[in-house]
Amino acid sequence: MPLTLDQQNAYRKRYAQKHPQWQPATSVYEQTIRAHWQTGQSLLDLGCGRGGVLEQVTDLVGQRIGVDPDWSSLVEHRLPMLPRAAANADQLPFVESSFRMVIAAWVLEHLPQPEHTFAEISRVLQPGGVCIVMTPNRSSPIALLNRTLKPLQQTLVPLLYGRAEADTFPVVYRANTPHDLARLAQGAGLTLEACYLIPDPTYLAFNEPLYRLSAAVTDLLPTRWAVHLVGVLRK
Repeated sequence: MPLTLDQQNAYRKRYAQKHPQWQPATSVYEQTIRAHWQTGQSLLDLGCGRGGVLEQVTDLVGQRIGVDPDWSSLVEHRLPMLPRAAANADQLPFVESSFRMVIAAWVLEHLPQPEHTFAEISRVLQPGGVCIVMTPNRSSPIALLNRTLKPLQQTLVPLLYGRAEADTFPVVYRANTPHDLARLAQGAGLTLEACYLIPDPTYLAFNEPLYRLSAAVTDLLPTRWAVHLVGVLRK
């Protein structure tokens, strides 16, 4: 049986009950967006997919637009009133200084030439604007396992996690550590203002014993090996 998102979230709830200071990366990501939001500002959701965090922050007043290279995701977006366009991250169809905020969830790990994307983010950001990203941490054991099994990724991910093969995209992990983010930000005229490393014991929790083992191992691992990171880059 594949590990479903509902099962993962149930394990996350249990982990949070024993670790009151812990929150999953998606919650940290949402809270970071809210902390930097200014009423009426413009926002670009880079790699918007079919939805995501914008579904949780509909109460924030401002202009939003989403871009994604996958046409089917845009057509099936769960916010049908959201303006959206098909575009690659390294060639955005916007003029300079178009947005006060750019957000990108589960995008950086797929970029073969991330320096081009960071340059585009910097170009479309207004001075003083922020880019908030959420991505896997390349230094985590899960990312190492993913890289090791890379030739089997498109077969294993649907089998283990129940994800459609069409939604499984190759990963390269070239912008996926705090050091990578700081280096790429500096090269694009941005500053890495904050970087949060967030553990998560649920990715190998295919049953109760594996969850307990994963939770125990997670508690022993150093923070630099956490599964996810959320970064804030300032122009």
